[in-house]
Amino acid sequence: MAGKREKPEDIVLKLRQVEVLQGQGKSVSEAVRQIGVTIQTYYRWRKEYGGMRRDQLKRLKELETENQRLKRVVADLSLDKMIRTEAARGTESPRSETSKPFPPPSMHRSCAANPQRI
Repeated sequence: MAGKREKPEDIVLKLRQVEVLQGQGKSVSEAVRQIGVTIQTYYRWRKEYGGMRRDQLKRLKELETENQRLKRVVADLSLDKMIRTEAARGTESPRSETSKPFPPPSMHRSCAANPQRI
């Protein structure tokens, strides 16, 4: 049975609610029960998002998106380099009749950018 997945903004808000409830004298278990999650979930969230503000969370999401984009760029460039190396090796020695030439790099980039086309 899969539970609902909370958005990071909601998680930060709920962690803040638990802090407020604890400040009012409630125990951790009472405060966590009041926000509607388990103790285990609360501690997992606190480990991942504890002490974060909303602006920091927004910055984290931006950095994760940028990191994904850069990883794709590195993969494309690595693939281009491998293709060029293989092509350079192929021009130095005669090709066997069974080997097929590599497709142009533009085809590789489109496949790497859109894995569903493969």
